[in-house]
Amino acid sequence: MGHKVNPVGLRMGIIRGWDSKWFDKKDYKKNLKQDITIRNVIMDKWKPASISGVEIERSVKMIKIIIKTARPGVLIGRGGSGIEDLKRYVQNYFFKNSRSTNLKVEVQEIKNFEESASIVAQNIAEQLEKRKPFKKVMKSMADQVMKKSGNLGVKIELAGRLGGAEMSRKEWTAKGRLPLHTLRADIDFSRKIAFTSYGTLGVKVWIYKGEVFSKKSEEEKKEEETRNRPIKGRKI
Repeated sequence: MGHKVNPVGLRMGIIRGWDSKWFDKKDYKKNLKQDITIRNVIMDKWKPASISGVEIERSVKMIKIIIKTARPGVLIGRGGSGIEDLKRYVQNYFFKNSRSTNLKVEVQEIKNFEESASIVAQNIAEQLEKRKPFKKVMKSMADQVMKKSGNLGVKIELAGRLGGAEMSRKEWTAKGRLPLHTLRADIDFSRKIAFTSYGTLGVKVWIYKGEVFSKKSEEEKKEEETRNRPIKGRKI
């Protein structure tokens, strides 16, 4: 059997950063566990908001939570009441004993949900829970992801008692390219669970968005041309 590696974890520190941005030698274990719990609670409790990810930044007296969502209106609410409720819930549930800690919540909008593997996997799980045909769901979602100009490849894999079958199995579909062994390849990966009446179904989604190091801005190209241009009147 091959050893499977999470594409996000494999590229951590190379082309992508961490979701928790802080450093603490003394309370590392406590803060890490708290970050994981906060992230899971927010993504489960505010599931209708289509949350892609939650980043947490810590300083001495401030904790900043950045929520990336495709439906910011659902999360913010009317007049910002939703954000205040979320902030109050996190403050009372996790930082009740440390009132001196300043908590800040920021919402970032994801304009195209096809760019996020987490939202795509969540969308597939919701359709499977509504008993839609799994093959039709996989094909339509793969076509929808590939319509986005920035996406170069996608793979969707389902596992479990698909269609209510007696025995569990795997089904998958792929479109475009998916270079998993290339570290500079920007690949977004996510896994979700669909809870159906005949058991749980696993959903995995890979989205390939191109190579990070091969993309150069126009300013960088002009600087390279200027450096490589020979100077007149000087012998080299």
